[in-house]
Amino acid sequence: MSEVKKYVMTYEGVKKLEEELEFLKTVKRKEITEKIKVALGYGDLSENSEYDEAKNEQAFVEGRIITLENMLRNASIVDESEIPSDVVSVGSKVKVKDFEFDEEVEYTIVGSAEADPMSYKISNESPVGKALIGKREGETVEVAVPGGMSKFQILEIRRD
Repeated sequence: MSEVKKYVMTYEGVKKLEEELEFLKTVKRKEITEKIKVALGYGDLSENSEYDEAKNEQAFVEGRIITLENMLRNASIVDESEIPSDVVSVGSKVKVKDFEFDEEVEYTIVGSAEADPMSYKISNESPVGKALIGKREGETVEVAVPGGMSKFQILEIRRD
């Protein structure tokens, strides 16, 4: 039997997934049901693109609901109060010096389900996140990334 994947998440991440799930189940399902009813009113289903589109959207939403329920069922919530604040871990905000671009960047280390690189939320499973986990202020890490090697020095670790 295959092992169930545990989703390491912060409390904030679990709340966001719960809100999305609630929205999909209550609001989005009703919207799609209405779209299907309207499309059925157009008659012949064989040439009814509105119906096809609504059914595709319904399938996508139902798939997302199943995914979210699975993630929440298998979530492992990080108790940030139990983690030392001087070591990088899930839930940490880490300010690093990126030597490649000669700039300071602040990442939040989150579980893979919460990752959003555009908002500087990187997964603990990503190459950079994995390299930073367990490190302390002042340490330097080199990471193999798709574009080659990147080097980061940890300037600050904090929690909000």
